[in-house]
Amino acid sequence: MRLANLIQLDMPLNTATSPHAKAPITVSTVMLQVALALIPGLIAYVWFFGWGVVINIFIAVVTALIAEGVMLRIRRQPVGMYLADLSAVVTALLLALALPPTLPWEITVTGTLFAIVIAKQLYGGLGYNPFNPAMVGYVVLLISFPREMTVWVPVVSMSEYPLNFLEYASMIFTGKLPAGISIDAITEATPLDSLRIHLGLGSSVADIRATFGIDEETSRLLSVVPIFGMFGGKGWEWVNAGFLIGGLWLIYKRIISWHIPVAVLGALMAISLVFYLFEPARYASPMFHLFSGAAMLGAFFIATDPVTAAASPSGRLLYGAGIGILLYVIRTWGGYPDAVAFAVLMMNMVVPLIDDHFKPRVFGH
Repeated sequence: MRLANLIQLDMPLNTATSPHAKAPITVSTVMLQVALALIPGLIAYVWFFGWGVVINIFIAVVTALIAEGVMLRIRRQPVGMYLADLSAVVTALLLALALPPTLPWEITVTGTLFAIVIAKQLYGGLGYNPFNPAMVGYVVLLISFPREMTVWVPVVSMSEYPLNFLEYASMIFTGKLPAGISIDAITEATPLDSLRIHLGLGSSVADIRATFGIDEETSRLLSVVPIFGMFGGKGWEWVNAGFLIGGLWLIYKRIISWHIPVAVLGALMAISLVFYLFEPARYASPMFHLFSGAAMLGAFFIATDPVTAAASPSGRLLYGAGIGILLYVIRTWGGYPDAVAFAVLMMNMVVPLIDDHFKPRVFGH
């Protein structure tokens, strides 16, 4: 029916006002959603391991914003617009969540500066960096400060001297602890450290039981040492559950696609299940690997970085599977107990090849 006839018949036109095209999602919206999705894991982190991570986040965020602003000014780019996209804040959040909660402030500043200045801005800023900036900063710190980067606190409920906020701040900014308390009294090996040392170096479950004086009838593989929980590291399993909830929220909101997280966790679960079924006395269960360390944080928040990840759906599956396999290989036989950063950076190097092989079909062909 012609428009003239509609007008003649006095029929209403339910047409919305312009613009009629839906505005695309902005970078700042995406980054804000990612930051909000980190909250459940952060709450669990603070509950089980204290306030040190909050102080690390504050240091990293302030450093990232200052470094980004200075570099943008040097590069003669609009400072306010790029700071408002929150990409520097998300980089700082991801780096801080991967750092030990008692790490000295200057080391956190060093890692954040390297992530923002070297790994991001010197490549041209957001959208041009080939490697995940947060993981570049983390690896630099891990290689440069191996002793400080391995000092982790136990779960608050298991700690003989749990630190409060002011004590954490004193230790981070001055290196001083309350009188009569040494650093060894408030730190211990992480579950992944303990597993790699005792199982990865040839010890059997029976050897671990004998070492810790645990009765065979009342112990299982993941509970022979007090730092192990129901199926993962005590405390860490809840932190990973929090990041899992946040990651599923990002998929629901279509901020990220399901391909990379499913591929990372699926590959990690599959390869760990094979070795666990082959020799359960020497290899940890798939649930332990999924809910210990930074598995969920890496799968949902780090590996899914749209700039450094593969572009096509098929490429993302291959990219994620490679991260999951490398994660297990380095955890089990490598020199580092957790390997999310190394696995992600190694697969970042392969992304150009993956994208070249999995080119999307040209429309019409």
